[in-house]
Amino acid sequence: MEPIRTLDQLLESLKGEPPRKVAIAAGHDPHSIQAAARAAREGIAQILLVGDRKRIESLCADSGIDPKTFTILDEPDDSKAGVRARDLVVSGQADVLMKGLISTDKYMRLILDKEKGLLPKGSVLTHVTVLDIPEFQRLHGKLLFVSDVAIIPAPDLPTKVKIANCAIAAARSFGIDKPRVAILAATEKVSDRMSATTDAAILAKMGDRGQLAGAIVDGPLALDVAISPEACAIKGLVSPVEGSADVLVFPNIEAANAFYKAATYLAGGRLAGAVIGTSAPCVLTSRADSEESKLFSIALGCRLVKS
Repeated sequence: MEPIRTLDQLLESLKGEPPRKVAIAAGHDPHSIQAAARAAREGIAQILLVGDRKRIESLCADSGIDPKTFTILDEPDDSKAGVRARDLVVSGQADVLMKGLISTDKYMRLILDKEKGLLPKGSVLTHVTVLDIPEFQRLHGKLLFVSDVAIIPAPDLPTKVKIANCAIAAARSFGIDKPRVAILAATEKVSDRMSATTDAAILAKMGDRGQLAGAIVDGPLALDVAISPEACAIKGLVSPVEGSADVLVFPNIEAANAFYKAATYLAGGRLAGAVIGTSAPCVLTSRADSEESKLFSIALGCRLVKS
């Protein structure tokens, strides 16, 4: 498989494959319906909208969408719709779960339910964002995988190992055989005063010894030397990542969340995002995300489904 280098290529890569089934929890949401309709039209996914049939049909009429584009499972109550959508994935009747109008806290509780949820024992729930940034494309001609921007506030070292492995697996599903992974900190120097640097150094050594799922890993790295060969040259830094990271693992959610929002709002980046570490991909988008981002996120969920 040739590496997928843009989000548009991600869409194209799915068109020749059997469409995955995506269950949208509380699917009476206009932006989700519009993105889902496009995914269905382009043959990327089969959509199961679990929600208020009357509202769905009204929203479809407002947008000029044929309701027959979807399989509609009538459930007006958001919480019950969420449970029903989750159970479709658990039972294998759907491949991907997606958040519709249901609140994020209820959606996450569905996934984390100890008896009926989607988190395997011993796994960690994490989030991966795939960014298509114009300047990064100009420099490197590829996508950037970022974790964790939305779920884990302050990961410890064992959690960072799991975050890194999940992000690496996501990158490999895009045809990147040996992703370059930068474990980020504020500096390249290891200091016992900065736990992010010591964690990064341990992760880098684990990468050297093949303990991180077939990837090239280095850290601690500041952001500039992770993504810029010129910065590496100026600083005289020799790194196996070579200023061309595929994956960025951030030390905490504040840094990661600020980065991804700056990449989209200030640098014109486009994005896809999903919760991973689960038994099936779970699409989690922000209320502020565009229809395009939701479409790309559906495509990401479909790409991450294990064959």
